[in-house]
This record gives sequence, structure tokens and C-alpha cells, in this order.
Amino acid sequence: MENQEKLSFEDAYKQLTELVRKMESGEMPLAESVAAYEQGIKLKAYCEQLLKEAELKIETLKVGNAE
Repeated sequence: MENQEKLSFEDAYKQLTELVRKMESGEMPLAESVAAYEQGIKLKAYCEQLLKEAELKIETLKVGNAE
């Protein structure tokens, strides 16, 4: 996985989606599936962090415009 801090939300989400697709295919060896799962957990958390930051920015803009 690339350095998460440099990934856009779209790129991180694309990587996460690809991992899920590969895992769901059932063709990955167990060790590779476990590593993919760990990577997926990190990507999910990163995507959630980016979404939360975006939501906070939007709320800040809403409050700033309401004044």
C-alpha cells in the first residue's frame, strides 16, 4: 500500500474496493487474505478519517455562512 498520507480519498477507496474484490473471489491464499484484511482495515480507517475531516469542514462553512 502506498503511504496513506499521500493517498486521496478516491485512491484509498479504490484500493479498498480492489482488496475486497480479490478477497471475495476466494482465490487468495490464507496468508495473503490475512495481509489483505489488515491492509483493508487500515484503508477503511483512513477513508473514514478523510470523510470526517470533510464533514467538519462543511459544518464549519455552514456555521460561518449562517452568521
